Amino acid sequence: MKELSEITNSLIGQPMFKLFAKLREKEHSGEKIYHFEIGDSDFPTHSHIINAVKKALDEDHTHYVDSTGIVEFKEVISKDIEKRLGFKPTHDQILVMPSNGIIDTAIRCIVNPGDEIIYPDPGFSTYIAVTNYTKTEKVCVPLRESNNFHIEPEEIEKRITNKTKLIILNSPSNPTGAVLNRKEILEIALIVKRHDIYLLSDEIYSKVIYDKFQHYSPSGLDRCKERTIILDGFAKGYSMPGFRLGYAIGPENVIEKMGLLFETIFSCYPPFIQYGGIAALTEHQDLIDKRIKMYQELRDLIYERLNKIIGIHCQKPEGSVYIFPNITETGMTSQQFAEFALEKANISLLPGTNFGEYGEGYVRLCYTRRPETIIEAMDKLENALENR
Repeated sequence: MKELSEITNSLIGQPMFKLFAKLREKEHSGEKIYHFEIGDSDFPTHSHIINAVKKALDEDHTHYVDSTGIVEFKEVISKDIEKRLGFKPTHDQILVMPSNGIIDTAIRCIVNPGDEIIYPDPGFSTYIAVTNYTKTEKVCVPLRESNNFHIEPEEIEKRITNKTKLIILNSPSNPTGAVLNRKEILEIALIVKRHDIYLLSDEIYSKVIYDKFQHYSPSGLDRCKERTIILDGFAKGYSMPGFRLGYAIGPENVIEKMGLLFETIFSCYPPFIQYGGIAALTEHQDLIDKRIKMYQELRDLIYERLNKIIGIHCQKPEGSVYIFPNITETGMTSQQFAEFALEKANISLLPGTNFGEYGEGYVRLCYTRRPETIIEAMDKLENALENR
């Protein structure tokens, strides 16, 4: 049989999905699994969003549409950005597509094989997966617990070379939950301007912020007209992971090429789901606020519970839906700990090394679970560690 393309040899996908087959086998045999591995939620999408999608289906919004997004949705996105970030992007600056796919299309439209991409480590696994198969050069900036996992602007700048084409920024962060402050964001935006480099600002958790923290975007400097591309979506803040709905905002020439690539692969994004996005951004914002408040309570619960377990300590996440505990005192590696948690406590979580080499010594848990699930799972984990 003939060999497949070289690209296929470099495809690694997302590690959280690889767990599912193993988990299904255990669940099929009657075992209860505590799912903390994937960034999903135990809580349903709000009914007004579901009803908007149903209404759009009833009204026959099931046909081909503009491959970059329907006008009605773009207008709502533009108004939301103006309200939150202080500028109103044109429709030609907006591309509607799955959020995760924005990472791939942006990299393929901006970066050539051999060019360098700077991104945080630990960082979202898709950054690693895409740079791997596109043959671009990975340049990682270590995130350290001693600095609350905040990426340091000077650490970015000293890694820039004449081969650097793109910087990826993620605040609030997956997997650490860190939220960069205004000064840090502005310094990074100025670095990008100074070196004339593209910046992909992954803001998928921008509405999931806790305590005194606020979301700041580097787009304020160029309003996404020159070098900044925003990635945002609805999976997390709106509990809509299965909708796969997101959008990019960027320079018109970049968005045009990303749109052509998306069109080549998918033709267009389903219009009836876009109507769900309209409802999410325009209706019942009080429900979204209540959902985020509930997530904050769940964060507090798992933070307190994890820090009571001997051998584990963690920073309190400032945003996002993840907690990133340090497990080095258990004497296990990240992979060993993940295997131990699954085998001895039926808890599915991810080793920190799924997010880069500097994730060693940590594991990631998504805590948007029912309180009783968190309490029961943490009790089992504590007992398993005490009895090993």
